[in-house]
Amino acid sequence: MTIDSADAMPAEIRTIAATIPLLAGYIGPITRLGGLTNRVYQLGDHILRIPGAGTEAYINRADEAVAAQAAATAGVSPDLLYADPASGLMVTRYIPAAVTMTPTAFRDRPGAPARAALAMRQLHRSDAQFASTFNLFAMIDDYLQLLSGHDIALPTGYHNVVSSAGAIRDALAANPVTPVACHCDPLCENFLDTGARMWIVDWEYSGMNDPMWDLGDLSVEADFTPDQDAALLQAYFDGPAHPRDHARMVIYKAMCDLLWTLWGLIQLANANPADDFRSYAETRFARCKSLMAQDAFARHLAAIRS
Repeated sequence: MTIDSADAMPAEIRTIAATIPLLAGYIGPITRLGGLTNRVYQLGDHILRIPGAGTEAYINRADEAVAAQAAATAGVSPDLLYADPASGLMVTRYIPAAVTMTPTAFRDRPGAPARAALAMRQLHRSDAQFASTFNLFAMIDDYLQLLSGHDIALPTGYHNVVSSAGAIRDALAANPVTPVACHCDPLCENFLDTGARMWIVDWEYSGMNDPMWDLGDLSVEADFTPDQDAALLQAYFDGPAHPRDHARMVIYKAMCDLLWTLWGLIQLANANPADDFRSYAETRFARCKSLMAQDAFARHLAAIRS
């Protein structure tokens, strides 16, 4: 939506923009874009990101800036034009004629899963080095600790599922892969599609990680069908995926829901009005349990152990 210049919000945005040399003096229209935790605005050829309240408790803005610059250098993310780790303000280049993706767009735009796979592969196979490491189980521990200071109830049985996931933790640790630069939070809305290629944005949770996390997480976020999963893997590997790669992708589908359940509860604790985060957390946790209960999940876990 385009914000009316008489509204109080543009005055605040223009005041913030005036503190950034690149945007100082901008007098054109301001367009509010999407975002669950942050506020994002288009100002002409630039995108201004203003961090959401409370995000400083779990986002390292200096590491994010390193990742955003490295991803831009790798050619998968828009140019990073300004980043202030102290305030979290960030400015990137606007990508014209690009569609912000959604599950529906991934379903309706021909070749979209394959284009996303190629963008992620380009990042994974680049020489990009991110400052942080994305450690799934350490993040679960950190998020649980963060929530312990709030009166927020976990979904029933959450700790039991975390305990059951210990077998997954052991299997992955016993059969490690070399970590590479990963996005780690591939929401549909973090992909911009021109029809010819995908761009990836928002590097808040990025880090060195197993590349199959990115594929599994995107599959969950976009609600991919088996055919879409097959197209994603086929494009990424330029052929059939090795059974252990496929297995890690499926395992991470469940694990990303286990982690992001807690993320949703943190948003609830922070009184984020962008969504019904109690429902969000309960839905993700139910999906995690359902996938882990399937016979195929046990077979995938066995494939990793082998």
